[in-house]
Amino acid sequence: MPVIAIVGGQWGDEGKGKVVDLLAQKAGVVIRFSGGDNAGHTVVNPYGIFKMHLIPSGIFSPYTVCIIGNGVVINPPVLIDEIDELNQHDVDTTRLFISDRAHLIMPYHLLLDGLEEESRGGKALGTTRKGVGPAFTDKAARLGIRSGDLLDKEVLLERLRFILDYKNDILTKIYGISPLSLDDIYRQYCQYGERLAPYIRETAIMLEEALNQDELVLLEGAQGALLDPDFGTYPYTTSSSPLAGGGCLGAGLGPTRINRILGVFKAYCTRVGSGPMPTELKDETGDLIRERGQEYGTTTGRPRRCGWFDAVAARFSNRINGFTGVAVTRLDILDNLTRLKICIAYELDGHTIDYFPANLNALDRCQPIYEELPGWQAPTTNIRQYEQLPVEARQYLTRLEELIYCPINLICVGPDREQTIMKTPIV
Repeated sequence: MPVIAIVGGQWGDEGKGKVVDLLAQKAGVVIRFSGGDNAGHTVVNPYGIFKMHLIPSGIFSPYTVCIIGNGVVINPPVLIDEIDELNQHDVDTTRLFISDRAHLIMPYHLLLDGLEEESRGGKALGTTRKGVGPAFTDKAARLGIRSGDLLDKEVLLERLRFILDYKNDILTKIYGISPLSLDDIYRQYCQYGERLAPYIRETAIMLEEALNQDELVLLEGAQGALLDPDFGTYPYTTSSSPLAGGGCLGAGLGPTRINRILGVFKAYCTRVGSGPMPTELKDETGDLIRERGQEYGTTTGRPRRCGWFDAVAARFSNRINGFTGVAVTRLDILDNLTRLKICIAYELDGHTIDYFPANLNALDRCQPIYEELPGWQAPTTNIRQYEQLPVEARQYLTRLEELIYCPINLICVGPDREQTIMKTPIV
């Protein structure tokens, strides 16, 4: 069976959770490989409606092992609350495991995230203030505390004492706030360690065993390709790589193991937070898409910026990920529109370009060049066969395939698991 990486092709919020929940019914393992609880995957299935932040969306499949990979940063109380909520809905979490190499979000990360955003003033990045950026900063600076450290209280105390002296200097001398208590944090994280100990494992070995047994493995990404810190709209990006390549690092998997890469795109574009978005609609159409799609952040509740599908950005996502197929979600949100637009190129300083600029100021000056298509003005939510879609909807999807340079495998026409059209098989 293959290893399939499921990656967001836009700025996140594309509907990866639904796609993972659907495909997990055949999977042996689902592993979340990046981000933290700044990400949110909404899943609608027979158990109810769930807003997942750390636990892989495959947890609802009764036979699937779910792993929080080493590439994720974990806020322990958030994870514990998520486990408790699932248990209250009779969802089994005994198949959940945490990489002992995954880094932890600490109280000083949460404080520093807010303080750093405030210090930027009008140049704030629009982070979720969940401590994710500072946690990844400490990971790179070799100042992190990992989940495996929770299993050894002496190691935890030694690491925490050294790091907290440094962090308290920053909090008191730079930001002028009171220092954090070593004893309080140590006691609290010892309690978290006792609660999470049954879940913490050497998960790379588990993954290898699943592959040797020829089980289907899904790599679940968070956020989207255009938020990658190397290739996204830097500095308005996330702090870990949401690309398929990041799936190898964040799961503990060699790159030759990945067989397929599924890019997930909305039938339009959305973005949360600051940064360029060439096709953003600041008009009634943008408001209509937002309200029909209930485009508000799963994690923050912030209204998402909405716009037409950006095929220039989509081709760029394909280039840096190597998609073998595409899932298009939320097609039904466009059902009532009379005309649709797709951005096929940009105008930059009087010149037409067909690439996604790295320079932030250049991207901000890009004006979309649109191709217009007729809408279908008919409901699609009850359609399950591709051939039954209105001809205009099929024309729209065919044009997306041509512009992205990648075939579409599945189309989502609603939030429920069954509201899915399988155009061509993935598994």
